[in-house]
Amino acid sequence: MLAMPQLRIFQVQSLVTNLCNNYAGIMQELNSHEAIHGVKGGEYIRDLVFSANDGLITTFAVVAGVAGAGLAPAVVVILGLANMFADGLAMALGNYLGTESRVDFEKANRALEEWEVDNIPADEKKELIAIAKKRAIPAPRVSQWVELVTADKKMWVDEMMVWELGITPSGGENPFKNGLATFIAFVIAGFLPLTPYVFSLSGNKFYLSIAVTAITLFAVGSLRTLVTKRHWFRSGLEMLAVGGFAAAAAYAVGALIGNST
Repeated sequence: MLAMPQLRIFQVQSLVTNLCNNYAGIMQELNSHEAIHGVKGGEYIRDLVFSANDGLITTFAVVAGVAGAGLAPAVVVILGLANMFADGLAMALGNYLGTESRVDFEKANRALEEWEVDNIPADEKKELIAIAKKRAIPAPRVSQWVELVTADKKMWVDEMMVWELGITPSGGENPFKNGLATFIAFVIAGFLPLTPYVFSLSGNKFYLSIAVTAITLFAVGSLRTLVTKRHWFRSGLEMLAVGGFAAAAAYAVGALIGNST
């Protein structure tokens, strides 16, 4: 049998983990619709911003849940650090595998298109004519356009990739770098809500953690303007609102468990 404090810790950890997973899903959906145009290293900026936001909220959700349950500050540090490293590693590995799969899929289809361009160019030219219609190229200019595209093999293959297969060239994404960027951003941002507890700062540690998290969450959220081109203040408020809702829910769950045990 688990002792009562251990049971409360286990319940808080389990429910907060589920809440954080749901939050991560919401944030992934939110960021998946944010296009990156004309930003060098944009894919890394996206990963850094998303991971930093997720790290902040998932860690602070643990802080809020433990505070709501009235558990000792040492529990915040233990659960917070464990959650931070475990979730950060899981996100990094997921990003690595996802990027690797996307890159391999793109390479396989590019190799197939290159073979078709080399071995059955007549059929590929017919497909280009069909693509020209999709792109609304005026009929008198189609032949000229086809000649221009087929004169450059890379351009020809890129055209087939985008318009026939619906695959936009990734520009040589690096799975390892994507995963590493994800882990570093998650851990650095995730550590911030724990600083009042880790360094035993004077004053109400939970309130200090709220202040640090809110300021950082708004700042990191506003950085989404680098990839979305939306107004920085609106992006910051949006992230603060979503994160605040997740944290409030975690605190309520912790308080409910603390009062019922």
